[in-house]
Amino acid sequence: MTILLLIRHGDNDHLQKKILYGDMPGVHLNERGHQQAADLAAALKSASLKAIYCSPLERAVETAQPLAQTTGLPIQIVPGLSDPAIGAWTGRPLKELRKLVAWKVVQKTPSQFRFPGGESFLEVQARIVAALEAIGHAHRKTDRVAVVFHADPIKLAVAHYLGMPLDHFQRMGIGTGSLTILVHGKGSAVLTALNLQPPFPLP
Repeated sequence: MTILLLIRHGDNDHLQKKILYGDMPGVHLNERGHQQAADLAAALKSASLKAIYCSPLERAVETAQPLAQTTGLPIQIVPGLSDPAIGAWTGRPLKELRKLVAWKVVQKTPSQFRFPGGESFLEVQARIVAALEAIGHAHRKTDRVAVVFHADPIKLAVAHYLGMPLDHFQRMGIGTGSLTILVHGKGSAVLTALNLQPPFPLP
């Protein structure tokens, strides 16, 4: 069973300013985010990783780079690991979005929501799971692989593999620079750790 080390990217200024950015390009790690990336690389230095997979967005790639330098592994970009396409909500302040009636749907019944001009949460979950299934099947059991991407996609993946209703996925917390571990089998997975922060014992 392949061990999937699901890593959320590091901190960035859009998070600090509480701006919803989704799959918007050009969002880079800030100083704290770069430190988180370095801490993750140090914590996983001896994990005997077989591969590093990554969302195409800059903040994820910048998080993966120290790990790639430490392990000597290339960063393999997987478009299916990208953050949700949020259409007309891209770049809008959260304080504005929270005033919308649609925001209550996002929080209470996200399975019924589609971002205007973007994806639904069901579509995001389906493509994330498809990407993780492909990664898992590309490796032998006991292989450890790093997968660097985003908070909501990680939560949606965990919800899928635990059989959790999609409407409950936001009850999980996935911090920046964190590690979540799924042990992947044939069409299933076991969650062995959630939202770990370095330093942590090697998985």
